[in-house]
Amino acid sequence: MSVNKVILLGIVGRDPNVRYTGPGQAIAEFPLATTERAHTDADGTPIPERTEWHRIVMNGRNAEFAERYIRKGTKLYIEGKLRTRIWEDRMNIKRYVTEVYVDTFDFLGRSASSSS
Repeated sequence: MSVNKVILLGIVGRDPNVRYTGPGQAIAEFPLATTERAHTDADGTPIPERTEWHRIVMNGRNAEFAERYIRKGTKLYIEGKLRTRIWEDRMNIKRYVTEVYVDTFDFLGRSASSSS
């Protein structure tokens, strides 16, 4: 048995980039930031704040919804799965990218620092 499940709670880093591969086949991509707060360990060692960036991919109706309503600064709850793509660039160097393919998501509001 195996499980491939990702749950993220974060802030959208830029407006979604949406493209259409065919009739009704929308794909939206955007970065999502998750931040671990700064804290101090039990032994007194300070741990600084750490932000991780995730590549988010939405398909179909989710992508169309993202195109209309998701903007930079939107807080999202996302459930999905990890997928890694491999390709060779022009210099024949293998490149890897890991993306989160969204199954479900929910709005949590907008961050205080985001613009309209």
